[in-house]
Amino acid sequence: MPKISAFADEISPDPQVQMDGLEANGVSFVELRGAWGVNVMKLSSRQRADLKKQFNDRGFRVSCIGSPIGKVRLDEDYRQHFDAFKLAVDIAQFFECRFIRIFSYYPPEGRDIADYRGEVVGRLAEKLDYIVDREITLALENESDLFGAYPERCVYLHAALPSDQLVAAFDPANFVNMEVQDVYNTCWLPLRRHVGYFHIKDFKYGIKDHAVPAGQGDGHIPEILRDAAADGYDGFLALEPHLAKAEHSTGHTGPELFKVAAEALKKICADVGWSA
Repeated sequence: MPKISAFADEISPDPQVQMDGLEANGVSFVELRGAWGVNVMKLSSRQRADLKKQFNDRGFRVSCIGSPIGKVRLDEDYRQHFDAFKLAVDIAQFFECRFIRIFSYYPPEGRDIADYRGEVVGRLAEKLDYIVDREITLALENESDLFGAYPERCVYLHAALPSDQLVAAFDPANFVNMEVQDVYNTCWLPLRRHVGYFHIKDFKYGIKDHAVPAGQGDGHIPEILRDAAADGYDGFLALEPHLAKAEHSTGHTGPELFKVAAEALKKICADVGWSA
C-alpha cells in the first residue's frame, strides 16, 4: 500500500497547525519543505532539533526533504551549491528519512538548457557518487523550465544514470504546466519504470496560478495511479495541492482546502483498490 505524505507548509507556517491539518485528514508523513516560514535548508540546528521533537511527540515522520537542490542556474556557484546538497543529505539523515527531492537546473541567462545535457548529467552523477554508501535516494522532480521539464529529457537522465538511488518524482501537473499533451501516454508510460515517488497536484491547461484537486485537471492522475497500483507501488503519494496559490518554490492551500485535496486523493486511491 502507498503512504500519503504532504507538503505541510501549504497548510500553515506553524508546525503545530501543520500537524493539526495532517492529523485531521489521517496523514502521518511530512514532506519537509519549510517551517515557521523558513525553508528547510535555512533552518538552524536548534530549529531542526525542535521540529524533530515536535514531530516525534505527535507521531509524525518525515518522508522526504523537499529541498531546492538543482533549482538554480548552471552558471551559479556550483561548489557552494554542492555544499548545500551535502547539507541536505545531513538533514535527511537527521530526520531519518530516505528521500531528498532534487531538480535538474536552469540554463545560464538567455541560453537553452537542452544544450547542457552533459553538464546536468555530470552534476547528478557527482551527487550520486556522494551518497553511494548512504541510505539516501534522490527523487528527481520534473519541474517546469528545467532540463527535466519534458518527458524525453527525464527518460534521458534516468537512462544516463542507472542507479537505484535515483528515482523519478513524477509530477503530472508540472507536465501540464509545460503544455505537454496527453500526460498519460507521453509522460507516464515512458517514465513508468523509473518512477519511485509521486507528487500529487493537478492542473488544467492554460491555468498556472493555482491547481485543482487530484483527478479534476489534465494530469490523468486516476489512470496513472491505477497503473501504479497494478505495478504494486507501495511508496509515497506526496500531496502538494497548491489549491489557493501556486508559486515558484512553494504554494498555499490552507486547512480547509487541504481537506478537499486529501479527500480527492483518497477517493482515487479507493477507486484503484488502495485503502487510504
